[in-house]
Amino acid sequence: MDTAIVCGLIILTVLILLLLAGVPIAAALGISSICAILPVMDADAAVLTGAQRIFSGISVFSLLAIPFFILAGNIMNKGGIAIRLINLAKVVTGRMPGALAQTNVLANMLFGAISGSGTAAASAMGSIIGPIEKEEGYDPNFSAAANIATAPTGLLIPPSNVMITFSLVSGGTSVAALFMAGYLPGILWGLACMIVIYLIAKKRGYRNRSSFTLKEKWTVFLQSLPCLFLIILVIGGIIGGIFTATEGSVVAVVYSLILSLFVYKSIRLRDLPQIFKDSAQMTGIIIFLIGVSSIMSWVMAFTNIPSAVSSGLLSVSDNKYVLFFMINVILLVIGTFMDMTPACLIFTPIFLPVCLALGMNPVHFGIMMIFNLCIGTITPPVGTTLFVGVRVGGVRIETVFRQLLIYFAAIFLVLMLITYVPLISMWLPGLLGYV
Repeated sequence: MDTAIVCGLIILTVLILLLLAGVPIAAALGISSICAILPVMDADAAVLTGAQRIFSGISVFSLLAIPFFILAGNIMNKGGIAIRLINLAKVVTGRMPGALAQTNVLANMLFGAISGSGTAAASAMGSIIGPIEKEEGYDPNFSAAANIATAPTGLLIPPSNVMITFSLVSGGTSVAALFMAGYLPGILWGLACMIVIYLIAKKRGYRNRSSFTLKEKWTVFLQSLPCLFLIILVIGGIIGGIFTATEGSVVAVVYSLILSLFVYKSIRLRDLPQIFKDSAQMTGIIIFLIGVSSIMSWVMAFTNIPSAVSSGLLSVSDNKYVLFFMINVILLVIGTFMDMTPACLIFTPIFLPVCLALGMNPVHFGIMMIFNLCIGTITPPVGTTLFVGVRVGGVRIETVFRQLLIYFAAIFLVLMLITYVPLISMWLPGLLGYV
């Protein structure tokens, strides 16, 4: 039997068995990779090579952006930014049907874009807007579904840590290009959900009872302006060539600290040690995952597993549209069982060569893959954003999931558009000269 097939089967079998046994995914990745290389390499050499790959995998300057963006997000989560973005979103949505749920969508998009976290957006927005919606007669399941369905938009609208991870594992795809490519898909996801909310809210008679005077609107805008300026500062600096994505992450930390400590005064100096601790713990998990996944990436390259997978898929059909659909379905299934970061680390080296062979740009593939895996964050059994949204909404998963089905249909249509209309992802990067 071909070496690639043998090693691939060993990785898959050992990984599944370890995950079913409850072994942490980082350890499972490392162990399964070492086991896969044993048929073609001495045990001592395999372990030594694995250790070397971990250190070389995390010794990358661009990875510094991840801990700093995590820290900036944690500062902003506790910095009073959520309520100001919610007020701005309420002004924008006005008195349209389901205005509070529409506010939730826009606030998720804004807050997610600032914090780079879908779970943080679902938690912050659901806990603030949910009680207000309940007071105005909204069904809690409807409110929770709207919050959950739109929380992942912030993972597509930059800055996004998973885009930095994809850049690393794909061999250096431009982070700035990925950031720009994520805007339109993220906005389309939000707009699709807003259409669903509009139709449901109009049928049920959900309307906003409050309104803002012109003076109040202006006040709300001024209060939210410092929050919005963070996006302009960081993303504008990156695309303008003033600083790199890594340097931009440091700028985000400094700006969010100044904003939270001295402008909004919503956090105190004594709160910072806990924020730093939480950020360090989250960073440690992600960086270790990246390190052990480097072993798997090396094993795959050494044993030609990606080439074997490419040959297998291309033998099924030579129609790129059929193959793109197949890859989407596989990624959708994977996303329901695996978190975004490990899924991105494991399956990018497998599917990227296939898509490149079919003429897909790596930036386009990255957005398609991240969009897929974002859907996984709101689907059981391991959808972290789903569980957070259910908890803050005070509802049950089974009742919310039924209401989420129509959102899934709308989001899937957007996924198909992104897959088969490259211009949606590539227009902004192309306009700015990144591709």
